Amino acid sequence: MSIGLFEQALRTLKVEKRSWTAVRQYTPPRVNRWFKWLAPGLLIKRWLLISMTGILLTVLGIAIWVGLTPVYRLMGLISTILETIADTVPSYISGPAAVAFGVFLVLWGQTRSFGSISKVLKPDNDEELIDVLMAHRRLNRGPKIVAIGGGTGLSTLLRGLKTYSANITAIVTVADDGGSSGRLRREIGVLPPGDIRNCVSALAAEEKLLTELFQYRFNAGDGLSGHSFGNLFLTAMSEITGDLEQAIAASSKVLAVQGRVLPATLSDVKLWARMDDGRRVEGESNIPEAGGKIVEVGCIPEHPPALPAALRAIEEADFIVMGPGSLYTSVIPNLLVPEIRAAIARTKVPRIYVCNIMTQPGETDGYSVSDHIRAIDNACGERLFDAVIVHRRSPSAQALIRYAQENSHPVFLDREDVAKLGRRVVLANVMDEDRDTGYVRHNHHRLAKIILRWYGRTHGFKFQEELAQTA
Repeated sequence: MSIGLFEQALRTLKVEKRSWTAVRQYTPPRVNRWFKWLAPGLLIKRWLLISMTGILLTVLGIAIWVGLTPVYRLMGLISTILETIADTVPSYISGPAAVAFGVFLVLWGQTRSFGSISKVLKPDNDEELIDVLMAHRRLNRGPKIVAIGGGTGLSTLLRGLKTYSANITAIVTVADDGGSSGRLRREIGVLPPGDIRNCVSALAAEEKLLTELFQYRFNAGDGLSGHSFGNLFLTAMSEITGDLEQAIAASSKVLAVQGRVLPATLSDVKLWARMDDGRRVEGESNIPEAGGKIVEVGCIPEHPPALPAALRAIEEADFIVMGPGSLYTSVIPNLLVPEIRAAIARTKVPRIYVCNIMTQPGETDGYSVSDHIRAIDNACGERLFDAVIVHRRSPSAQALIRYAQENSHPVFLDREDVAKLGRRVVLANVMDEDRDTGYVRHNHHRLAKIILRWYGRTHGFKFQEELAQTA
């Protein structure tokens, strides 16, 4: 009997929800925008009420100050007007008419006021101010996310995560020694800015324009050729502010970055790898070109100190994401900082690893999902994550042929071996394929959505409900 009543109540709630949705669909857009200002948590209604109360008290205080005469005269005038209206127009008409006119004046005045504010704050944006405020509130209430990695993989992940939360901290490797970053590192002595540049542009408000600007490479000029504008910008900021951490913070303010980007360490880290034939290869850019199988990876100095802000971010995080990206040259280098991996091991929050879609020549030739996991476990000496995201579908035949020419293949999911390592597999379709070039990449929207859903299941139903409203 009780179960039947419960099911009937659920059906009634669903009907009411559909009815409310239909009402919203047929309500004029302007009226919907007005009602948005009544949404809880925007800190608008309370301050308007306080302001109106202050105006009334100010007028009353002035009246009392001058001897109450204006108050008595005003009350008499109002009484006379009300009696005249009541004698002329019935109360059941004059009352509602006065209320409607008063509400109209309030809404009209507030609409024009906020319209003027919107033109000042968002002069070239068609988005309503109330929508901006609601999005700002939603993002600031999002979970505290720490993303660890480097290269294009981490920046791809950040582009998706920033649509769900403003509380993002990206911890980035500083082991890069190739290309423009390597030249600046050797010639000027700064930490490599390349991976940090990608993450800053990914989290910026004007992401598309800033990415194009930061990725722009000079093709001519003595000393400029081959350098990207973003690398030079961060290098200049490092010289001005004194170190890379302050440079990133200052740049983030200028570029309206949503979240934080932090280097794993401020030490001048040099990566090395030992191959299966006994060779020791030094330099991040040299490792993929060495040939052979990597059996061990480390860094010089052996124990670089972690950035304190990065440790605090890990301690305060709601969940932690590692990858995607080059296993030995983007993901693991962050974990070679002892304090970083110790902080991750201590935390009790959900931790997930995003496995690459394809193997990487020179680093993960022939690797399966479990091989990626073992490599991280062996490098760190302990288990640092609980689950792994694996792409569900195989790329197209065109992409497979394209990658096979480079000796790269899809990462095979050996589910039983992964289970033996104590990891949960999260299968999802998170791939984008460029039909022209045949290259595959993670889709940042789908990847972020899968990660947030996974976190919602581990964190509780309430967040899943919020995710459904925002996705």
